[in-house]
Amino acid sequence: MVLKCPGQDRLVIKAENIRCQQCGYEAEIFSDEIKVKCPKCKNLICKERLPSCVDWCKFSRGCIGEEKWKRLKEDDGGYNN
Repeated sequence: MVLKCPGQDRLVIKAENIRCQQCGYEAEIFSDEIKVKCPKCKNLICKERLPSCVDWCKFSRGCIGEEKWKRLKEDDGGYNN
């Protein structure tokens, strides 16, 4: 059985680098994350969050799981206010 998001054909998670504003370290962050802890100085590094399927797709809660869905909804950047 192939699991896929009912709201899109493919789910592709990509890694990218994000610079820590405190120490300048380049930390790795994945496209489905909006924040990571800097491995060097332990500062919280946040990327600007754009609206995602979590904001509009009725299937998102089931696709990504309850815990991650709640975490993303808490960090919605005001998109749902």
